[in-house]
Amino acid sequence: MNEEIRLFKLIGKNIKYYRLKYSLEKEKITQEKLAEMVDVSTSLIGNLESEKIIQGLSVYTLWKISGALETPIQNFFEIPDKIKKDE
Repeated sequence: MNEEIRLFKLIGKNIKYYRLKYSLEKEKITQEKLAEMVDVSTSLIGNLESEKIIQGLSVYTLWKISGALETPIQNFFEIPDKIKKDE
C-alpha cells in the first residue's frame, strides 16, 4: 500500500475514533451531525471513515473536523492507543 493511501486510511480511522470518543464523553455526534457541523456532505464523512474507500480531504476540512471534535489536528496523523490495541 502506498504512503498516500496509508495516510488517508489513518486519517479516516482517526476521524471515526475521535467522533465516537467525543460521542461517549460529551455528546453523541453521528456522521450526519459532524458533516453538518463542518459543512460537508454526509457521504464525505462516511467515505472518510470507511475502510473500503480511499477518500482524500483538504487540510481546511480536516481543520474544521478537528475543531468540531475538539481534537488537536495532529492527532489525526497518529495512531491512538485504542487503535494500536485493536490491530
